[in-house]
Amino acid sequence: MRFTGTFEEDPVTTSVHPTFTSIKALRMFTRTFRRIVPVMVIVFIACVPTAPPAELVIYGVTVIDAVNGVRDNRTVVVDEGRITMVADGDLSVDALESIDGAGHYLIPGLWDFHVHLTYDERFTEAMPGLFLNHGITSIRDTGGPLELIVPIVEGLRTEGVTAPRVFFAGPLLDGGDVVYDGENNPLLGISNPDPETARANVARFADAGVDFLKIYEMISPEVFEVLVAEAEARGLPMDGHVPLSMRARDVGPRVQSLEHLRNIELDCTSDPQALLPERRQRLQNPDEVPGAQLRSSLHTLQRLSAIAEYDEGQCDEVISAMSGTIQVPTLRLNSLVLRPPFDRPDWDDLLDKLPVEIEEPWRMTTEERRGVEQGGDDTFARWSMFLVERMHRARVPIAAGTDTPISFAAPGYSLHSELEMLVRAGLSPLEALRSATVRPAEFFGLASEMGTVEEGRLADLVLLSQNPLDDIRNTRSVEAVISKGVLLSRNALDVLVRQ
Repeated sequence: MRFTGTFEEDPVTTSVHPTFTSIKALRMFTRTFRRIVPVMVIVFIACVPTAPPAELVIYGVTVIDAVNGVRDNRTVVVDEGRITMVADGDLSVDALESIDGAGHYLIPGLWDFHVHLTYDERFTEAMPGLFLNHGITSIRDTGGPLELIVPIVEGLRTEGVTAPRVFFAGPLLDGGDVVYDGENNPLLGISNPDPETARANVARFADAGVDFLKIYEMISPEVFEVLVAEAEARGLPMDGHVPLSMRARDVGPRVQSLEHLRNIELDCTSDPQALLPERRQRLQNPDEVPGAQLRSSLHTLQRLSAIAEYDEGQCDEVISAMSGTIQVPTLRLNSLVLRPPFDRPDWDDLLDKLPVEIEEPWRMTTEERRGVEQGGDDTFARWSMFLVERMHRARVPIAAGTDTPISFAAPGYSLHSELEMLVRAGLSPLEALRSATVRPAEFFGLASEMGTVEEGRLADLVLLSQNPLDDIRNTRSVEAVISKGVLLSRNALDVLVRQ
């Protein structure tokens, strides 16, 4: 760019000054500028408005997150929905609300990474309050019909509504036969008998604003390929179960997360390739057996025998193939027989918080099962614990999800049960916290926004009265929650559930 103004050389300094045509003019300008600058500064300072107070400050709290570890005696400031300060030592901060955090522990807001908001309509309305009551500030809905889930999500996302952040997939993308078909099971899935239907369904889901896609167990390899390609083209993460027509080592690298460890056992056996033809043949379903019944028969046919023929070398290959795939083992579900919720000391208090139409049948079941020796085969339960331990040692990423409200997974409460089971399977308490904070954020590409307690992060936080690193069960000691920057005291959290 050329400058076309007038320049004259300064004979004293030999420098060049734009626009000034004489040394005398320059000196006159300098004297005038020096006289007026103090007045300008005073006027400017007088015109600057006083900074408004921040919305919230927490003093003297111990901050814990899975990336930065433990930081003692921190002052944390929240304003306009974000963390604006995490400072060391004692500070005085002008804020509308303040909390003395001495002796308390501040962690990132927790996620339940496997939720079904529409599975049981008796729970749907109460679920947001139950989640927040237990420190869950974000949820991932992993399957529900668009006509039901979209209005719910829109309602939860309405400005000013007290609710967790919600991310949703729409219906399960199942095969020609559907497991959750609305007849033999609640309606969660949709049929994809061929690639053309699969493409149309993904386009419709994308138009509806889904945050990710979820494949299910009955799809064919051809449909799987189309779904993965369509998800990649739209920038949508892919979640799912390992389809029964495929092997885990082939599915894992193509998706971003897998649920329940389901069907991985079929690829960790001594001759996994030999099991595949029978599954594919039966999936042709010439007798038109309902999807739920067909899937169950295949699990019965091969699951336990595959576990009995476990092969360490084969399983090492499977785990290696899934080294970058987030696993959501739902141990509180898979290993329910090892730690039934009815035996937990706080279960009765939890029942008091549930919707009335749920409390009565759950209380009856509790009374029936207490004091009775739990029967049933625990092979898959112990296999699940074993596999999580192996995956964790191999650094496979693990996330915490519960499948709430299925199989006595009380919304909110069950996430803490899942964290306990993850620690029992070999994770440290801090690693368990990672599974419910950092891993979910990574799935959605939000690790720079969520999952840690740092300046600039979204203000989703949980204040605990006890240290979760001493005992992971201390994540239940919720004193307050900050959800989307709004402080919810213990009293406010209790108002969110049935009294």
